[in-house]
Amino acid sequence: MSDKEELEKAFKAWEEKTDKALAKHPERKAKFMTGSNTPIQRVYTPLDTEDIDYLDDLGLPGEFPFTRGVQATMYRGKLWTMRQYAGFGTAEESNARYKYLLAQGQTGLSVAFDLPTQIGYDSDHPLAAGEVGKVGVAIDSLEDMETLFDAIPLDKVSTSMTINAPAAVLLAMYIAVAEKEGIPASALDGTIQNDILKEYVARGTYIFPPKPSMRLITDIFAYCAREVPNWNTISISGYHIREAGATAVQEVAFTLADGIAYVEAAIAAGLDVDDFAPRLSFFFNAHNDLFEEVAKFRAARRVWAHIMKDRFHAKNPKSQTLRFHTQTGGSTLTAQQPSNNVVRVAIQALAAVLGGTQSLHTNSMDEALALPSEDSVRLALRTQQILAYESGVAETVDPLAGSYYVESLTSSIEKDVLAYLDKIDAMGGAVRAIEQGYIQQEIQDSAYAWQMDMEKGQRIVVGLNKFQAKEEPPKGLLRVDPSVQERQVAKLGKLKARRDNAAVQACLERLKKAAEGTDNLMPLILDSVKSYATLGEICDVLRTVFGEYSPSVTF
Repeated sequence: MSDKEELEKAFKAWEEKTDKALAKHPERKAKFMTGSNTPIQRVYTPLDTEDIDYLDDLGLPGEFPFTRGVQATMYRGKLWTMRQYAGFGTAEESNARYKYLLAQGQTGLSVAFDLPTQIGYDSDHPLAAGEVGKVGVAIDSLEDMETLFDAIPLDKVSTSMTINAPAAVLLAMYIAVAEKEGIPASALDGTIQNDILKEYVARGTYIFPPKPSMRLITDIFAYCAREVPNWNTISISGYHIREAGATAVQEVAFTLADGIAYVEAAIAAGLDVDDFAPRLSFFFNAHNDLFEEVAKFRAARRVWAHIMKDRFHAKNPKSQTLRFHTQTGGSTLTAQQPSNNVVRVAIQALAAVLGGTQSLHTNSMDEALALPSEDSVRLALRTQQILAYESGVAETVDPLAGSYYVESLTSSIEKDVLAYLDKIDAMGGAVRAIEQGYIQQEIQDSAYAWQMDMEKGQRIVVGLNKFQAKEEPPKGLLRVDPSVQERQVAKLGKLKARRDNAAVQACLERLKKAAEGTDNLMPLILDSVKSYATLGEICDVLRTVFGEYSPSVTF
């Protein structure tokens, strides 16, 4: 009898014995499912992983297909970047928060911009009223960017900026600040989100229609390949797709579909895949289903490696690697019993680390109520530091590899992701799938199903639909001063009065002419930024040429 036959016989006998015992002691629920509604077996054995070929499907860390990680030694060589997402009010206030976080041991900056900045409006625009500095920092001009990074060594700190539609403008401002400090663009290290497709389906901070938006993105790819070689030119984001209600499988599938669209657009624009692909990066969510999240990250790396090698014929191994930042799940946080969020964030951060993330943001316990206070953001950072220095999870590479459950789940997620990608390809790609409303509908259906399960008590959220407790109103929450807008508008008025307005108009006219043609827009945007043209002025020029996006799909 072979080892497999012996195991099958033993397993069958165990199942029969267990089924008899269930008559007296039934399991606590009829169905056990992951967050993506994948059935979870009672136990996993080598029978569930017999189709896995170690070298083909897992490989060694740092080698194709990168299932076990993108670096050979992972955290034994260098810990993930601890990058707390922060920004509120004015540039002065946010600069103080950055310096506080760096003093607490944070190893990278992550900038949150306010809503007007995200959609290309200055603080004095009528549509900005009531939103200036609320969900992030207000940045109107290079002057604000200079203040935001005052006395922060940009050649020594890695910076991530969560900005999409006006990404080219904010990147240009960052480059200009560095150059004024004597730091060449080639020395800068960081990431700009620059992922417009997920804005159309999950977030809404778009400005321009898809075609000119994709042009701006590929212009950034080409410019940075020449001038800012260490910059991650896009962070293809599943985070917001998951926050909108997608499952873990959908998060990976729709994110990689967007990634395919960006690669195709860059190649169509004349770029060689190995010139820009090494600087592509990704941004994923981490939720509470620990093992599904770990398997999700591992499956995503494997699928992307094959896409880049087999579909796009990338030869550089760095072009085949899926490097990603993780943020713990904002949508999982509860306003009820907010201290429970500390535990949730710790589990999610553990999943990200076990899954091999390159950088990590841990949400603060009070974020379901307000912007995080200094005390809560410090605790969130300490969560990462305890994982890094006390838990032991960073001491060996991919420690859950070989788990029958994790390997089986990794393969299951991979299979489901590939099925989604095949369907999206058949529609003509991610842009067409978005235009048809397919991706939006899939996300909304999943969000609705989860909400119904939670309301029926089929999914337990501690403190929300079970184990409730009477609570005192929260204290010590951070509130943005309502006078921020008034101060920001006054500052903007003074800038416009003292700058060389003729030079500003000349730069904007050259940018408009270039936008009407086919030239790379980054040098023109950089010139405009250096003349102290404002974010809104630059975006308005592009609006006149490109128009504005208006969604045609409603539900």
